[in-house]
Amino acid sequence: MNKSVIQETSEQAAGTNNQGKNTGSLFMLFAINALVFATLKFVLVIYQMSELDVAAFDKHIFNQFTLPASIESLSHRPWALLTYMFTHQSFFSFAANMLWLGAFGYVLTDLTGAKKLIPVYIYGGLFSGAVFIIAYYTITTLQGNISTATMLNANAAVMAVAIATTAVKPDYRFFPLINGGIPLWILTVVYVIVDFASVKTGDPAHYIAHAAGAFMGFLFIYQMRKGRDWSRGMNNFFDWVNDLFNPNKKQQQRSAKDEFFYKVHGTHPYKRMPNITSKRIDEILDKINQQGYHLLTDEEKDILRRAAEEGDL
Repeated sequence: MNKSVIQETSEQAAGTNNQGKNTGSLFMLFAINALVFATLKFVLVIYQMSELDVAAFDKHIFNQFTLPASIESLSHRPWALLTYMFTHQSFFSFAANMLWLGAFGYVLTDLTGAKKLIPVYIYGGLFSGAVFIIAYYTITTLQGNISTATMLNANAAVMAVAIATTAVKPDYRFFPLINGGIPLWILTVVYVIVDFASVKTGDPAHYIAHAAGAFMGFLFIYQMRKGRDWSRGMNNFFDWVNDLFNPNKKQQQRSAKDEFFYKVHGTHPYKRMPNITSKRIDEILDKINQQGYHLLTDEEKDILRRAAEEGDL
């Protein structure tokens, strides 16, 4: 895998055209978290205005979204293994998690493309949830609270995103105009300290679960460097679902000329030069979206540069 540093000028030429596309996955995570938070608060207000028992709201509504430590309880609401990572009880926890997700998620999509963020988030949350349950069944001091213990918030999933981002490029710089910038790894250390300090004391299962999220984030990038893309299956599923809602989606028609990737100059010996076609540009932009600009070949970077100069981008 090419591990070269991204050149800022070339990145801007390509990134300008993909920025909205790359941040789409980040916006989607924001939207889901915000929708769940707002919906639950709206239902809570209805309960309060109707003078209904707020405890009933927690039992019949809110708890349906949180992850129980009890496998028996989980069997009655298996969706909680997914929904808990989008569920927040307080506005402070919601805002803090979205702030950290925005910081790390933006950098991750900038470095690896749009199709890695959501898988890292979900895999981190799922693995953390599983470890949380296992911890309650294996740690003797916790077993007495299995029936009432729950986990919620996006902390563990955001932790996976933070560590994955740092594993890709720990020396990525924030605020480069301030003494050369603040390295990403320093921000990550601050985040980890703040996150673990916010965990409820006396409950090691939550600490272990957050550590599990960090491990999953690191493991995801480690496997990607080995050539094993764990996001592919999930993204293929998302594409399949998207196709279900777009049955009439038409394939863009290409002329025969667009199929040629190279044009030959009439000199001797012949010089092969990449031909700038709309198909070629689209494929390169898709590669940036899926894998990140830093994995482009020199030829692909040259095509983007020439396309920008010629006004094709």
